[in-house]
Amino acid sequence: MASPIAQKLQEEIQALERELNCELPKELKRARALGDLSENAEYIMAKQRQDYVGARLAQLKKRLAELSLINLNNIPKDCVAFGSRVILYDVDRDAEIEYKLVTSEESDVTQGLISTTSPIGRGLMGKKVGDSVTVATPNGKREFEIRSLQTIYD
Repeated sequence: MASPIAQKLQEEIQALERELNCELPKELKRARALGDLSENAEYIMAKQRQDYVGARLAQLKKRLAELSLINLNNIPKDCVAFGSRVILYDVDRDAEIEYKLVTSEESDVTQGLISTTSPIGRGLMGKKVGDSVTVATPNGKREFEIRSLQTIYD
């Protein structure tokens, strides 16, 4: 069974392929019928959309291929990694924060879901309970202590 992320990407790929192969050719044909292509705004816009859709499709297919390579057996059982839920102590703000490390497609900071590729996510990867981490974020350096860790296996 495909993961929800892979399913979402596959659905977007199918919608874009339908647009690229069915809808845009009709639009281009209609626009061509309007005459001079050098001053034909409809044709120019349809060509630009075709280029965008083609590029987005390539990007989505690459990401889907990357996701299929994630091997859950390679995720460590004793330190922060993809799927981990961590409770951090934010030294500067004197507060505890809970995050779950997820893929970039799932990230939503307001829900406590941070990407493994975000500044905080990258800083936490491979760390253990008791470790301190200083992370350069867009809002300046932040220091965290890892108070609790639940891995994907827990």
